[in-house]
Amino acid sequence: MRLELVQMAARDGDTAYNLERILRAVADSAPGCDIVMFPESSITGFLDHDNIARLAEPVDGASVQTICAAARQHDVAVVVGLIEREGERFYNTTLLITPEGVALTYRKTHLWVGEPGLVYPGDRFTTVQWRGVRIGLLICYDIEFPESACALAALGAQLILITDGNMDPYGHLHHTAVAARAQENQVFAAMVNRVGEGVGEVFAGGSSVVDPFGRRLFEAGAQESRHVVDLDLTQIAPSRALYDYRAEKRLKLAAAVTEHPDGRRELLIP
Repeated sequence: MRLELVQMAARDGDTAYNLERILRAVADSAPGCDIVMFPESSITGFLDHDNIARLAEPVDGASVQTICAAARQHDVAVVVGLIEREGERFYNTTLLITPEGVALTYRKTHLWVGEPGLVYPGDRFTTVQWRGVRIGLLICYDIEFPESACALAALGAQLILITDGNMDPYGHLHHTAVAARAQENQVFAAMVNRVGEGVGEVFAGGSSVVDPFGRRLFEAGAQESRHVVDLDLTQIAPSRALYDYRAEKRLKLAAAVTEHPDGRRELLIP
């Protein structure tokens, strides 16, 4: 599977600007690319109490539908996030959009400082199979909790895709966390982080891809960049040949797995 990591800056609250850049990146995706990934909340940027009611968008809104059309036109999947509105509630949401439409919707389950009271946490982890690979999504602070990736592994994930908005001086935390989550679950993990300045912060970049052995295949710097990484999914079986953490783990997750007719697997947070 071929991933393209688009490490880019965004403008908070400027959806038109962000969307134009996302669409251009999708149109310019590398030949043979399967998935193009963007940082956390790249569509809307981060919102606040003053503008969230005006600028948050539903998953079936105009911006997402425009990206769906681009994914279909260029025969590529897109992993991209937004501040989602559902009725009177708001969520920090990342989507896996395939040429067939929105295949996976994930709402951030672990809210970082400043998010409680602004957005609600999600209540479930979900995976879906696409092009023969079972994929799960996480967002930023989620990867600092081992149980998040463990839940996706319990749902059969082979590849965990992480949209990130991590800022200085915390870049080293996600440098470590993405490798740990891949190695302890013996899966591939890819993280795409934001760069540039926000409101009072500088985003750290350092987008990274790690294989099931915990080996770092690639890591970006702190500037805007695009990188293509080819994943050899046959490496998952050898990584589990001598020891299989999932099979040998003695303390299991308590929640039950739900299988859906469309191939999604869900694990609800109790």
